[in-house]
Amino acid sequence: MRIMGLDFGSKTVGVAISDPLLITAQGIEIIRRKDENKLRRTLARIEELIVEYEVGEIVLGFPKNMNDTIGERAELSLEFQEKLERRTGLPVVMWDERLTTVAADKTMMEAGVRREKRKEFVDKIAAVLILQGYLYYRAGKENV
Repeated sequence: MRIMGLDFGSKTVGVAISDPLLITAQGIEIIRRKDENKLRRTLARIEELIVEYEVGEIVLGFPKNMNDTIGERAELSLEFQEKLERRTGLPVVMWDERLTTVAADKTMMEAGVRREKRKEFVDKIAAVLILQGYLYYRAGKENV
């Protein structure tokens, strides 16, 4: 079994997958859509990836505000969580993703990725950071 990490944005969904041992996260793709409200193809692609990678659990980034409140983006993520659970039958864990996009952008800057190219990869890297944080948490919880 593997775990899938998702960074749900207004027009993209960054996707990451754990290794079979649930130690590391790898970015695999960015699902793009033309309209924020059109999720059918996005959900279908996620289902394909679930089958391909034998996913048993999903971690979805939860974009809380810095003051710990839930804003519009977080509400949309909760709605997406419900759709994912209904459509896939898998548990979807919400994971605090505050500052993951900033961290992803900073990581690419430090790696020398040009500004124009960073937008192309930021969602995939954010998904990796979300999933990797969850994997660290889960490993620590199992070792207690």
